[in-house]
Amino acid sequence: MRVEDFLRTSARRLSAKVVLNAGGRALSYGELDALSDNLAHALVARGLKRGDRAILFMDNAWETVVALFAVLKAGGVFSIVNPTTKANKLAFILSNSEASAVLTQARLTLTLTEALKDAPSVRFTLTAGEPAFDAALNTPAAPLPHAGIDLDLAMLVYTSGSTGFPKGVMMTHANVIAAATSITTYLGSAEDDVILNVLPISFDYGLYQVLMAVKTGARLVLEKSFAFPRAMLDKAIAERVTTLPLVPTMASLILQMRELKPGDLPYIRTVTNTAAALPPAHILALRDLFPGAKLFSMYGLTECKRCTYLPPEQLDHRIGSVGVPIPGTEAFVVDETGAEVSRGETGELVIRGAHVMQGYWRNPEATARALRPGPNPWEKVLYTGDLFRRDDEGFLYFVARKDDIIKTRGEKVSPKEVETVLYALDGIAEAAIIGIPDPVLGMALRAVVSLRPGAALTERDVIRHCAQNLEDFMVPKQVEFRDHLPTSENGKVARRQIAEEMESAA
Repeated sequence: MRVEDFLRTSARRLSAKVVLNAGGRALSYGELDALSDNLAHALVARGLKRGDRAILFMDNAWETVVALFAVLKAGGVFSIVNPTTKANKLAFILSNSEASAVLTQARLTLTLTEALKDAPSVRFTLTAGEPAFDAALNTPAAPLPHAGIDLDLAMLVYTSGSTGFPKGVMMTHANVIAAATSITTYLGSAEDDVILNVLPISFDYGLYQVLMAVKTGARLVLEKSFAFPRAMLDKAIAERVTTLPLVPTMASLILQMRELKPGDLPYIRTVTNTAAALPPAHILALRDLFPGAKLFSMYGLTECKRCTYLPPEQLDHRIGSVGVPIPGTEAFVVDETGAEVSRGETGELVIRGAHVMQGYWRNPEATARALRPGPNPWEKVLYTGDLFRRDDEGFLYFVARKDDIIKTRGEKVSPKEVETVLYALDGIAEAAIIGIPDPVLGMALRAVVSLRPGAALTERDVIRHCAQNLEDFMVPKQVEFRDHLPTSENGKVARRQIAEEMESAA
């Protein structure tokens, strides 16, 4: 089985059912299957061969969904690139992936044209809405060549690193199928689900909303962003949305909407969160706002899509936990030698399962750091670079990124632990803890926060709250107030960007 078989199987059962609402257009399963067949034939006719990489430089549009399935049906490997990507980074991705083709949109052609100057591997481009693209969609497909097997690459997902250019995460069809099957199992995904996805599908959390919807026969409402929260929530009501995937910044925006009351979105029955762990205060507030919904707190990373989930019935008992390994996988907490640590001790999280990536494209050094020998001689396991601890019943708790730990007064501080306390202070909308040089302490802690509308907190209020809830070495020495904190594409507060801005200003 391959990923495109999700669509073929659902289209045979549900040909007339709407699978996608996007940009004012509705596509049925049968239409999506036929359009992607047609486009796949056009790609093959233009020279796309099995294993070739095709870059989709596109936003959340119906054409993007057609394109990703078309590339797979043609035997290619797709990589979706965020439409806000600048020409130099796009050129790197095109060159690094040795892309043969690019599918894009008219408004992005200037950026693409600049990037193509440094991408000699690209043999052709297609632009959505232009005659060649429309003709490709509407020309009935001839028989397609054998696309491949489940061990072949399905996609490259380029992840932004803390330094330098991004790395291409290699995921086979088998990897994607394993991840999608596990996630839809514990979520209890069903054919009558209606999913509102405002996350960019260049981000794997957004992409898997597409893949899992098609796998289960559900309907996907695809929007470009969450820039206008009220409009998106009105859309959720109008479309009778049952499933709402969130990232922390979205949760924060929703919780700032004072006019939103429990029961205002009556059809929501599943709320999910990943990218970064939600602060416990936000989890409680979301549960109050969606009283009839199951709230799934999850943890994952691009290199294996999803690692853990907290069963909703455990929220009352373990609100700070990100749960247990997803079905069909295993997780270990290990020390620097790779030996498992005792319960309650902190170590690096290691993931074992069929969803673990094959490595980083054309980057053997980074691959060797992340994928290391596992318990059996034939396998590699994923070292996540994240510090965790496990309680006596096996539930996992995120502590920090290994490289985020701040050492102050001789003690090690996890920024997340302090940020969790900050989020519990009424009025805090966003928070980040940054280490700043200090002649006495070595590094001191600075809290960078934004406030909810109408809140009036002072530096003294914030420090007093932290002093009441944290050990003395974990209390911020300074507090900086901002209107908004920068966020990454996947919805996390961009702590490293804030730190770099501070370093530049120093």
